[in-house]
Amino acid sequence: MNTLRMPTADGVVEDYTLTGTPVATAPVPPARSRTAYAAAHVVADPLAPNAPGAPARLDWDATLAFRHHLWDQGLGVADAMDTAQRGMGLDWAATAELIRRSGAEAAARGAALACGVGTDQLDPSHASLESVITAYGEQLDVVQGAGAAPVLMASRALAAVASGPDDYAKVYGHLLRRAGRPVILHWLGTAFDPALNGYWGYADPAEAIEPVAALIAEHAEGVEGVKVSLLDASLEIRLRRLLPEGVRLYTGDDFNYPELVLGDEHGHSHALLGIFAAIAPAAARALAALDEGDTARYRALLGPTVPLARHLFAAPTFYYKTGIAFLAWLNGHQKGFHMVGGLHGARDLPHLAQAVRLADAAGVLGDPELAVARMRSLLRVSGVDQ
Repeated sequence: MNTLRMPTADGVVEDYTLTGTPVATAPVPPARSRTAYAAAHVVADPLAPNAPGAPARLDWDATLAFRHHLWDQGLGVADAMDTAQRGMGLDWAATAELIRRSGAEAAARGAALACGVGTDQLDPSHASLESVITAYGEQLDVVQGAGAAPVLMASRALAAVASGPDDYAKVYGHLLRRAGRPVILHWLGTAFDPALNGYWGYADPAEAIEPVAALIAEHAEGVEGVKVSLLDASLEIRLRRLLPEGVRLYTGDDFNYPELVLGDEHGHSHALLGIFAAIAPAAARALAALDEGDTARYRALLGPTVPLARHLFAAPTFYYKTGIAFLAWLNGHQKGFHMVGGLHGARDLPHLAQAVRLADAAGVLGDPELAVARMRSLLRVSGVDQ
């Protein structure tokens, strides 16, 4: 029987029997009415040193196989983004290799790939506007050389050295003129990275909506879209309605994605989401239902995933990566529950146990027997008798 003895948030150990019906995982084509990317994590090599501060050592076979799993589900892959642990264990040398390898895999199958362009090779405490531009340019060259769509990620170094909105306009204006193809901008909120406080030169993100829209309008031909990860649906909708025609809003809101992607009479968001990596089969089939105008099925598939997403992305939100890797392990996409930088220890056992319950309810444990066997092994080694 698929029953586990698992701790609750208050420390009580209770029996839980999996009862969810897994969503089908057969390959599906990409959605027609929405563009959707899943932000993929990297799989650490469990036999190599991956301690905090050490160079990242990856299991390349498993890392790339996971990207093929997402492509099989009709989703684009957003790689070398924050889900891949940029700035939290994945160093630039490993990131550059990841971009090149993912680019080759995407080209071989004609699949959609977007990759993060950042400045994480810089020490923010010793950065300048010129060094930020140079660092962005170095990474932009790597991403474009790999044939991927560039995502200009928010920069800790830029947040540290910018004196106001004009500095952001200078840096982004230079990069948008330099890029060889339209890019996706990325607005990452402080829930994901506290070092980005005051980004765009405004303490309150609400004050930055119009200036960001104006920047995009000024460079509209060079902006394919903007990913917004503020976890505030009202701010995202406000920006979405100000964007020039042809510029997409990609939601990065892992709390409110079903309604934002569904949209309203004024428009809708597309998707570039970390949670889509954990719920790929459900997300793919929900988008297919939306293509057919079947909003009831769309809601039925995505609705049960929201409690899981809100749990995985609960504060401290920047540790959501641990839950993404944990579910990938339960679903057989990697041999061990290990992460670069040692971040598999960033969430406690009650948190992981609740993730199992919610993933079961959402139907995203593809092989319940495997998930139970793996969770049981974790519980036993953690001191919970089964």
